[in-house]
Amino acid sequence: MAEEQTERENRRKVREGTVVSSKMDKTVVVAVVDRVRHRRYQKTVQRTRKLYAHDEANEVREGDRVRVAETRPLSRQKRWRVVEILERAR
Repeated sequence: MAEEQTERENRRKVREGTVVSSKMDKTVVVAVVDRVRHRRYQKTVQRTRKLYAHDEANEVREGDRVRVAETRPLSRQKRWRVVEILERAR
């Protein structure tokens, strides 16, 4: 019974990225760079995705490297929240 419980447990997605905008109240925009190999040419391609993340304390600034985790929908676009600040902007 306990094994079935852990097997069904679905982990939330975690991403790392750079904050591009922190102008909104309690919201930051995080650019997440994903490196994938091209299916035909096998060249590594960078794909950037902008995620809207919840920042409860308004402590994140532009240029910071942050870790974000998936969460329930907080607004129309926000589905992520800031877990920790990995590196402060210089």
